[in-house]
Order: sequence, then C-alpha cells, then structure tokens
Amino acid sequence: MTTIRMGDLPGLFAAVGAEMEKRAAELCEMDARMGDGDLGLTMKKGFAAMPSILEAIDEPDLGKRLMKAGMKMAALVPSTMGTLMASGVMGGGKALTGRDLIDAAGYRDYLVGFAEGIARRGKCSRGDRTVLDAIGRAADKLAAAIAERPGLSLAEAAEIALLGAREGVEATRAMEPKFGKAAVHRLAAVGQADQGACAGMYMIAGYRDFLVR
Repeated sequence: MTTIRMGDLPGLFAAVGAEMEKRAAELCEMDARMGDGDLGLTMKKGFAAMPSILEAIDEPDLGKRLMKAGMKMAALVPSTMGTLMASGVMGGGKALTGRDLIDAAGYRDYLVGFAEGIARRGKCSRGDRTVLDAIGRAADKLAAAIAERPGLSLAEAAEIALLGAREGVEATRAMEPKFGKAAVHRLAAVGQADQGACAGMYMIAGYRDFLVR
C-alpha cells in the first residue's frame, strides 16, 4: 500500500482490532499484575468498534473524521487507557487535518500527533513508563528515518515505526511506574514490560499488518 485514503481507514482500524483480539488475554494477564485486569478487553472493544464508527461519520476531511472517531471511541471505552488511546487518535487526526491521504510522512505526523494527544490527556512524559514510551519512540524512530530517506515508502515506514515501538516497550522494563496501581507495586514492575506500552505496540503492529499488504 502506497497511501492511506479515506476509504482505507475502516480497514486500517479493523487490522488493529484483529491484533487486539489476538492479544486480549495477554494484555489482561499483564494488567492483572499491575492494574485492574481489563486492559485487553478495553482495547479489543475500542478498536473493534472503530471501523463502524468511522463509516458512520459524515466528514470529508480525513483528519477531522479521525478526530470525531476518537471522540466516539472515548465515550465507548471511558477507562484510563481507553481515554488515552482515544485522545491519541484525536491528536493524530488533528495533525492530519486538511489532508486527503496519508503517505509515509503523513504516518509520521499521525504518530507524532498521537503521542502528543496522549501526553496532553495523560499529563505524562517520556520515561514515565506508559503507552507514551512505545508510541513516542515509534514516532521518533520514523521521523529520524524519513529525515535520512525522504522517499521512504509507507510499508517501510510501518515496519520502522513498529521497531521503534518494540524498543520503547523494552525500555519500560528499566523504568519505575509513576501512575496507577503499578506505582503502588513499583518493585514488582522492575524488569517487566509496561502493559500500556505493550498495548501501544500492538496497535502499531495492527497498523503495520494493514500497511504492508
């Protein structure tokens, strides 16, 4: 796939929904050790609904449609992580306002906006051991790659972003949690990957699966 257009958005998020369906039990198990144990179910529910949400929105601007879809996702899964992911979609959509397609540079802009949306809503920073550490690293790695190779394909961009997300997840193993129940059990978190960061990585894996077709 060389570009993402409006009609591709439902399929893009369906791929994420499929990945979250596959990872739901794993995410719930991770979350049970550090949180409420419902992370996988929340991610599965939220992203599975996105294709129909996007199809139902009458908005000709690609970025604005994503923003409106993110708002509806937030209402559907109003948990902490549901809200953060929905805020990310809104932030990514805001970065794409006025565009009718997403190429490699547009995907970079989407991920940068996604990370900024999470940071604003969650009042978190890199290194706080959150989903931001995975998605922010994905955005950084892709931005650096495009700076070196402006002609990068969308499929290549998707692979690079996923590699960055994986690096971000691995980095959380050495971080001390600052939010939620994980902060209370911070010693148990040492050496373990953050579950929110893993959810972010799986989202980007879903995007990759769609974009490399």
